Amino acid sequence: MLPDDNLLIRQLPRAARQQLLARCEPFELAASAELGVRGQPLRHAHFLTAGFVSLVLDMDHYPALQVGMVGRDGMLGGELLMDPGKAPWRAVVQGAGLSWRIGARALRRECALHPSLLRAVQGSVLLHLHRQTLAAACERFHLLSARLARWLLVCQDAAHSDRFHVTQEGMARLLGVRRAGVTVAASSFQHSGLIRYHRGEVTVLDRNALTVCACTCYAADHRLRMALSRH
Repeated sequence: MLPDDNLLIRQLPRAARQQLLARCEPFELAASAELGVRGQPLRHAHFLTAGFVSLVLDMDHYPALQVGMVGRDGMLGGELLMDPGKAPWRAVVQGAGLSWRIGARALRRECALHPSLLRAVQGSVLLHLHRQTLAAACERFHLLSARLARWLLVCQDAAHSDRFHVTQEGMARLLGVRRAGVTVAASSFQHSGLIRYHRGEVTVLDRNALTVCACTCYAADHRLRMALSRH
């Protein structure tokens, strides 16, 4: 696991990067593990170097809904800067991997010492907020097939691989819809040669075509990520 496997860490000046990594420890992300519980104070932040994490919201007796995702381009736990840093969601490991983990107090100390790290963490929080807002609007206005295409692209980006693991039941749960609807949309993509799906393994075969099928939320999310990466 290399220090620059996380793109947020890679952007930091050398001194800030070295100081941050000295405070971190390698951490294995096991599939389906929960890194944060809604309403409970966060104890650690994670800078992912492999794998990806879904931010999931539970509402009464309704199916769980994914409202965000974290991969190598960001971090989990920027909310720690806002004491007591309670999570508004559950953080569930969707794709197994690795991270650099840092305790809450150590992260706050490093952000106080290094303005570049503080800006990066604040940018991560802004990105999460933007994605959660998009998720609410997307669920209300966009067709399921377009939403599924966007979600598959986001998974591919987070996994940094054309291949990743997710079941149809998992897709339905995270999109907040019935499995039957996901089955129809995923089958259409597979028959058109956009993806290959077998026993929970998704392979993106034609990213350009999948991007055309995706709703405009994906392009909006990409523009914001690029803007934040330049600051």
